[in-house]
Amino acid sequence: MSKLNEGRIAIVTGGARGIGREHCLMLASEGAKVVVNDLGGDVTGEGGDPSAAQQVVAEIEAMGGEAVVNGGNVADFEQAKGMVDQAVDTFGGLDVVINNAGILRDRMMFSMTESDWDAVVAVHLKGTFNVSHHASVYWRGRAKEGLENDARIINTSSPSGIYGNVGQTNYGAAKAGIAAFTVIAAMELVRYGVTVNCIAPAAFTRMTADLPGFAGADEAAQEALGPRWIANVAAWLASPDAKNVTGRVFDVVGNRVGIAEQWHLGPTATQGDTPASVGEIMPDLMARARLNPGMDGQDAEGPGRPSKEI
Repeated sequence: MSKLNEGRIAIVTGGARGIGREHCLMLASEGAKVVVNDLGGDVTGEGGDPSAAQQVVAEIEAMGGEAVVNGGNVADFEQAKGMVDQAVDTFGGLDVVINNAGILRDRMMFSMTESDWDAVVAVHLKGTFNVSHHASVYWRGRAKEGLENDARIINTSSPSGIYGNVGQTNYGAAKAGIAAFTVIAAMELVRYGVTVNCIAPAAFTRMTADLPGFAGADEAAQEALGPRWIANVAAWLASPDAKNVTGRVFDVVGNRVGIAEQWHLGPTATQGDTPASVGEIMPDLMARARLNPGMDGQDAEGPGRPSKEI
């Protein structure tokens, strides 16, 4: 029986732990050759240790697969290029990029520092652009030479980005940006044989272990929300079978797979030519609009307000 990703060449950023590790192992089990990128820092992005990525490579090699470590920083434009170059130089090409690297620096907006904002946006949003940019240059160059691509970019958004979550203006804004980036990049790259999709996962990992809804989860709950479910979807999206799926954001929680739909126009009204006329139409307009999550006023401490500050 042939493997789903036999002979395909993939880069997985943030591939040493959690969801990224499962991406690497799943792709390798399905026949892909993998560049395991990871700085080896902590959840906040501090420090660095290549041993975790080396362990993933060792696991892949033990199963008979091929993989190499890349310790580059996705937020660095030139180091991102180095990941693409390494895949091409080591394995002879590139078929799949999974942008998974991420950090957390959760704070309420009034407590968030500039560095908290910059670091999170740099890793998630800029990092997604950096690696995708250099990969797209490679694939566009091949197309101009008359070569065919059957390539994939698979990005990582989050429920925080597409639905919102208190205490994560930095993380949520970056993840929302990644969802929009996915839709637009899919439009731009379709002519070059490249699909671009996105997963908004919820899984039990070291990044989520202390968050509400995950903290205190027993072994069965951890398994039900295991990152392997996310990798399952990613490995299919990375395969030739998914060549007609692009521009989608998949909401994946455990074994449930859904499609998150874009912003869409809700109820409308016609305004007059003065600010006061806007006030006249607003009550009916708001009454016909759906509330955003967390803004229904049912929380005893106020709409969308957390039980404690972070």
